[in-house]
Amino acid sequence: MNGELLRIVDTIRREKNIDAEIVFQGIEAALVSAAKKHLGAAEDILITVDRQSGAITASLNGVPMEAPTLGRIAAQTAKQVIIQKIREAERASLMEDYADQVGTIISGQVTRIEHGNAIVSLGRGEGFLPRSEQIPGETMHVGDRLRALIIEVRESGSNIKIVLSRIHPDLIVRLFELEVPEVADQVIEIEAVSREPGHRTKVAVTSTDSRVDAVGACVGIRGSRIKNIVAEVANEKIDIVRYNESPQVFIGNALKPAEVKEILLNRDINRATVLVADDQLSLAIGKKGQNVRLAARLTGWNIDILTPNEYEQQRSKAIEQLTSLASVGADLANDLVAAGYISLADVSEVTPETLARITGASLEESAEIVTQARALVADLEARAAEIRTAEASATPDGKVSTNVDGVDEPEVPPAAEAGVPPAAEAEVPPAAEAGVPPAAEAGVPPAAEAGVPPGAEAGIPPAAGAEAVPEVSPESNEPKNEPKEQGEPPAPQA
Repeated sequence: MNGELLRIVDTIRREKNIDAEIVFQGIEAALVSAAKKHLGAAEDILITVDRQSGAITASLNGVPMEAPTLGRIAAQTAKQVIIQKIREAERASLMEDYADQVGTIISGQVTRIEHGNAIVSLGRGEGFLPRSEQIPGETMHVGDRLRALIIEVRESGSNIKIVLSRIHPDLIVRLFELEVPEVADQVIEIEAVSREPGHRTKVAVTSTDSRVDAVGACVGIRGSRIKNIVAEVANEKIDIVRYNESPQVFIGNALKPAEVKEILLNRDINRATVLVADDQLSLAIGKKGQNVRLAARLTGWNIDILTPNEYEQQRSKAIEQLTSLASVGADLANDLVAAGYISLADVSEVTPETLARITGASLEESAEIVTQARALVADLEARAAEIRTAEASATPDGKVSTNVDGVDEPEVPPAAEAGVPPAAEAEVPPAAEAGVPPAAEAGVPPAAEAGVPPGAEAGIPPAAGAEAVPEVSPESNEPKNEPKEQGEPPAPQA
């Protein structure tokens, strides 16, 4: 019995990764609790287990006694106490082990999926992969093996919750460390990562050894290394960018595969204006702006993509807007644009101290310029918002509603309804004078069918008492108002 007890303690120690002393203490506490349940809670009972032989000794009020025979209820109490002690020790061990692994990659197997959240078996514990931390478009099934990043370890009730992520940018870094030995050995350093999970990732790398090509080592022979990483993140596209300390070179590399003509930097507002050819504009911007957005995150610069023509137009517009400010003259406007402030918004973002340093003006004058620029930007934004609102309130037939305070403006009547003759309205000479073939030969409906009164073509006013000419709808060419007497023949044409 004693040898079997030692074997059980050793098995629990190895499976739960807890100290054997904790298991022995749990057994002793369980036996004391069971003995008090059997003999009485007021008794002073001490039970010890020899760590070497497994022998159990007991004393009652300081007097040694034989191990009592415990009943079923007392034995159940001892079992619950042992289980509780082991769970507490296991929870503390898990917390200690995984708390140090936050930010590291771990491999596991999906055991079940609950409301879109995946439960991953990690060996000793279970990881929780919420839906918000899963790669968009990726479908998981029970039994799938995956790699994820541990982002949080916390106590959740009586358990330890290990939160995993597959969308964190550091996951890409850890995968490169696993697949590229040069990255793990720090011969190649990953300077920055920008990622849109499920779509595209840009990784900036540099080499500390001039003999090692950073990009080539990360790609591998025929792309063997990068293919493994791409397959691990659900075929997400990964661009490896060569890092450079020069912002112009780094931004140009980050915008690849687009070819850049020129890069202008404004370090005061951390803005880079990139000029590209017309045929490279869409490539530089990317699908829905993805390429330039990832490049901006990778480099840390606000990037504007313009063609040379757009750049010149923006410069001219900026000079015009700056000159309209009361505190800015033509010379100062040109100086600001030459310094890289190619829009009114750029001037509104700068601090008065920086503007005073650039222009040489006093701090008060610079503050006034910034205030005026911000006011004008706010006014322009308000006008743009009004235009968008007017466009959104367009009527179904494409006409923009002009109502004010809920009152619709009256429509302007056509010229014919206002008493203007058709020929005078269009200022078109008669068909005979213009050399146009007769209406019947040209396939044009007669004047009566087109809504023109008889005799109007020749300039003859309608006779007194003549019937009103029916109005024709432009949509259907059908008369809206039929004449009173359909049987009257039209007047002879001249």
